[in-house]
Amino acid sequence: MTTAAYVERAGLQVGVELAEFLDSEALPITAVEADTFWQGLAALIRDFSPRNSDLLETRVALQAAIDKWHRDRAGEPHDSAGYRAMLEDIGYLVPVGPSFTIDTVCDDREITTIAGPQLVVPVTNARYAINAANALWGSLYDALYGTDALGDTAEPGPYDPARGARVIAWARRFLDECIPLRSVDGHARSHTDVVAYAVVGGSLVTTFDDGDNGGTVEPVLAGYTGPAHQPTSILLDHHSLGIELVIDHEHPIGSTDKAGVADVILESAVTSIMDFEDSIAAVDSADKALAYHNWLGLTAGTLTEQVTKNDRTFTRTLSGDKSYTAPEGGSTVRRGRALMLVRNVGHLMTTPAVLDADGRPVFEGLLDAMVTVLCALPTLDAQRRGSVYVVKPKMHGPAEVAFTNDVFTRVETVLGLFPNTVKVGIMDEERRTTLNLMECIRAAKSRVAFINTGFLDRTGDEIHTSMHAGPMVRKTDMRGQHWIKAYEDWNVDTGIACGLPGRAQIGKGMWAAPDLMADMLVQKINHPLAGANCAWVPSPSAATLHATHYHRVDVRARQQELADELAGRGPRATLDDLLRIPVVDEPAWTEPEIQAEVENNAQGILGYVVRWVDQGVGCSKVPDIHDVGLMEDRATCRISSQHIANWLLHGVVARDDVSAAMRKMAVIVDRQNAGDPAYTPMSPGFDGSAFRAACDLVFSGVEQPSGYTEPVLHARRLERKGEGV
Repeated sequence: MTTAAYVERAGLQVGVELAEFLDSEALPITAVEADTFWQGLAALIRDFSPRNSDLLETRVALQAAIDKWHRDRAGEPHDSAGYRAMLEDIGYLVPVGPSFTIDTVCDDREITTIAGPQLVVPVTNARYAINAANALWGSLYDALYGTDALGDTAEPGPYDPARGARVIAWARRFLDECIPLRSVDGHARSHTDVVAYAVVGGSLVTTFDDGDNGGTVEPVLAGYTGPAHQPTSILLDHHSLGIELVIDHEHPIGSTDKAGVADVILESAVTSIMDFEDSIAAVDSADKALAYHNWLGLTAGTLTEQVTKNDRTFTRTLSGDKSYTAPEGGSTVRRGRALMLVRNVGHLMTTPAVLDADGRPVFEGLLDAMVTVLCALPTLDAQRRGSVYVVKPKMHGPAEVAFTNDVFTRVETVLGLFPNTVKVGIMDEERRTTLNLMECIRAAKSRVAFINTGFLDRTGDEIHTSMHAGPMVRKTDMRGQHWIKAYEDWNVDTGIACGLPGRAQIGKGMWAAPDLMADMLVQKINHPLAGANCAWVPSPSAATLHATHYHRVDVRARQQELADELAGRGPRATLDDLLRIPVVDEPAWTEPEIQAEVENNAQGILGYVVRWVDQGVGCSKVPDIHDVGLMEDRATCRISSQHIANWLLHGVVARDDVSAAMRKMAVIVDRQNAGDPAYTPMSPGFDGSAFRAACDLVFSGVEQPSGYTEPVLHARRLERKGEGV
């Protein structure tokens, strides 16, 4: 077992890796005095830790009261009125105050105006983080050709002209829909018929293959490169998103195109969340130092990574801005990188990266608050004006949001920032936050820049909060439950009622199947149709494909429609809708159905946990039981472990049967990872840290705080790192 090394800073014991990063890198770059920072961090930890602890104790007390209410009424019909009254009596439900509008002020159009895809990426993986930052612009041709978006996948080997023709035809149909053309006499024309694009008098002029001329139905030209009569690229704006036509008659693709169009580039990942939470495994000083180093490099524009691809090694860097000639002359510049948000950890976990004056690990959320804002200072101007966007997950109710608001007020004071420089994203992923969402927003009404729905964590908390109410429906049936639709509608309606449109983002959750882009193109348009400014995607290619949805749906107009409907009929969902617990009164599953459900959950848990514990991989594409790759993080693990724990509690399945399923699925996960030279098999011994962690999550699931996986995973990862892994 290795022993961590610490140095003293302002009465704190700081891991040497973290202290070295802050003293030698972050503080010099940001020009913050070392004494100011360290004294400020020590005071933040000293002053806010007791309040943090009190909030966690409140969680425990509320959960105990809810558990008791369900246990006392076991076997009785659910009393919905009594249940709601109990939640009000214990303070789980708080009174709703008068109507209000947030007064958040930020200048970034990516938050206030532009609707588009949002990436979430582990900040500890520099390659992925750089890719996400650079994913603001993406090739539609590549996204269509390289995925199953056309209904099939490309065969390995050289370029297939037939597939390429299908890609180009798809892109032309998209352009016709979003950037319609007409001839000079007003007839509709197609981009397929264009043989030349030019800029004349500040407008886009097209020449068609029959010699006719025309242009766009609406003035959408935003800029161009090259000579006006023969541009090398044309930038079009639609729904505040850019579409760039790359024209190169010498290019292998452009040379076969009548108009010389070599590619269609879409403004794609408008915003990217650099994640310190669910998608990473950061358990000690070295891990935290790496995460902060990468975040600082992203904000300063200096992060690079050596990448080997197709037997070629090169340095990946962050993209620069894009310059164009403006339609009326002069120049115009567009951002070359996504607007970056940073997701901190929640209020629960502590970290041994820093020990307080009594030698105890400090609350990780407090450390993140100070250090991630420090490392974001390069994004501000010379007067330290601008915004730092911090997404805060796993908050339970208004008091915890108010705590976050006060923490960032203190951080701003220490770092000499203007009030409300730090904007906050409230992740609506815990039940108590959903039910009290308006009051949560009110608690940070001058900071709120983002709310969203997150089905995965929200389901995990739904199961844990109502653990003693009865056996939950099968996991695959959860999406069809009444509370889910109510939750999605409630979030958007509340955001609109609180004035978020035009001031803040309303977001939706992740598409978790990165290999199923055809399905995503069919289904994920529902997110902008729901009135969401942004929705999470798993890759840059997915961002480019999802961007097409924001061209097909005018989100600002859709939000106005919803606002008008809200004014006329009130919210679409009620508290009673949200409080419908997804339990089965009379379980009627067959033994094979129960076994299949448990094995599916067990396989997902093991496939994720083994990489987390043994390799420190916090998020990855994990094959499911049918070998379909799905993006897994702690939220998906939370659902699966809580679901088995619930069925164990209510006798749907026996402990021995779960143990057998875990062993059986461990063998399958070993097979699925057989090609990974860094992988350590769990079978046949079933005694490694990873397998024990997976079992801990299930068999102690009822006792885990809010059903979170972090305490178990962190403990087992530290154990594994102590073995030198």
